[in-house]
Amino acid sequence: MAAKKWGLAGTPLAPPAPPAVKPHLTTRKGFEVEGGDASLPPVFTTVPTDKKIVFLTMDDGDDKDPELLKMMSELNIPYSAFLSDYLVRDDYAYFKEAQVRGVVLGNHTLNHRYLPGLSHDEQTREICDQQDIIEQQYGERPRLFRPPYGNYNGDTLRIAKSCGITAVPLWAAEAFPDRMEWREEDQDLHPGDIILTHFRGKKDWKGSMPDMIRNVMKVITDKGYAVARLEDYV
Repeated sequence: MAAKKWGLAGTPLAPPAPPAVKPHLTTRKGFEVEGGDASLPPVFTTVPTDKKIVFLTMDDGDDKDPELLKMMSELNIPYSAFLSDYLVRDDYAYFKEAQVRGVVLGNHTLNHRYLPGLSHDEQTREICDQQDIIEQQYGERPRLFRPPYGNYNGDTLRIAKSCGITAVPLWAAEAFPDRMEWREEDQDLHPGDIILTHFRGKKDWKGSMPDMIRNVMKVITDKGYAVARLEDYV
């Protein structure tokens, strides 16, 4: 009934129960930083699993569509939000409601700057001050961090670790209201893939956030995948 109400092409598939033990995460080959320190938070685009599941993540926090909150709750589709304070601070309450509905809030920096171009102190402010703000506003300090544009260096990961970050999920595919964009050459989903999208609407896209969900869920469901909760695996 919910799928029909929200105009989905098919009913979303239910994910399996979360694993009793989370999979071991390592940095994707080619995504390492200088020095290759294994103690740094791993950077990855896919979570190790043999289950036909993917993970939905949303970045920034610009468009705050109340219909999205209702849609995702009624469809019971989990997703994670990576927030940049400069876009969120005008309405912290919107993401508090998302949190109450089960969304886990992650760190996407204060101002969405290109981190490798910043000094150590500037990166510390961008990452660790955002950790503090999210903890102050929402009562939980993020464990997951996504650097803006997916760009980082050794300082980024060391600073993120110093203020509580344990993992850096990037993405294998990106969803828009009218299309998908793929990292891999086969342009397909794979077990454990992380899908990126953004809190944006018609002023930026050819559609609304619910339109984007309808599009990405058609791709996911048609390919026989379910959406699982990222934090159950990471």
